[in-house]
Amino acid sequence: MTDTMDAAQATRQDVLQGSGQEHEGDLLQLVTFRIGEEEFGVDILSVQEIIRLMQITMVPHAAAFIEGVINLRGKVIPVVNMRTRFSMPALEHDGNTRIVVMEFNQKIVGFLVDGVSEVLRIPASTVEPAPPVVCGIGSEYIRGVGKLEDRLLILLDLDTLLSDMNADAG
Repeated sequence: MTDTMDAAQATRQDVLQGSGQEHEGDLLQLVTFRIGEEEFGVDILSVQEIIRLMQITMVPHAAAFIEGVINLRGKVIPVVNMRTRFSMPALEHDGNTRIVVMEFNQKIVGFLVDGVSEVLRIPASTVEPAPPVVCGIGSEYIRGVGKLEDRLLILLDLDTLLSDMNADAG
């Protein structure tokens, strides 16, 4: 039992350290979005902006999960289709589809998601370690699972996710 409690505490510390919010009363501020029926969260400090779906230009010979590139105010930004990345079935884009533009290691990447839910704060104490597989996503991409009153929130580990994307695309 103490191993489980130690793992949960270590996950909470990892989440806090990864968020850069260690000194804010152990609250995590997250942007949440949907991919299929699942809800995901990322640290708000990683998100530059959220934009409506715009013209995406296909890039020949790119990895399957790269939807293409967009021109955002003169910057060419790769767009990752999160459904494809997480091996989920394709879905027709609709009025809720968004591109979440994030910065990682001085690189800007757009994530194509089914919809953005909200910005919220959750206590770090509600975050548990990720089970080995969550909705088909390897646990290495998950920082933890936040337990909210009426639902679970999968916290993505952008460092691992984007590092692996670079390796897969190369």
